[in-house]
Amino acid sequence: MLPELVRSQDNIWGSRAAEMAAIFMVGDGLIGLLQPSRHVDLWKDDALGTEKLVKPFVDRPGRRRLYAVVQIAAGLALAARQKR
Repeated sequence: MLPELVRSQDNIWGSRAAEMAAIFMVGDGLIGLLQPSRHVDLWKDDALGTEKLVKPFVDRPGRRRLYAVVQIAAGLALAARQKR
């Protein structure tokens, strides 16, 4: 009985972590969709290594918006897969 409870708790924490990642993806995607230039500008300088990640989006708001749509869709798909 106890091993089943432990496995059950592991599953719920994994689902919670995935849900949190999905929330981050959707939120970051919405900001990137609605304010692409401001969002990229925030992360393009002195941002602990994220400069390389946002470089493809600097001065390309359309590219950032496209990525945002993909990010939102992936976050929603990830959240939809989580079960209690």
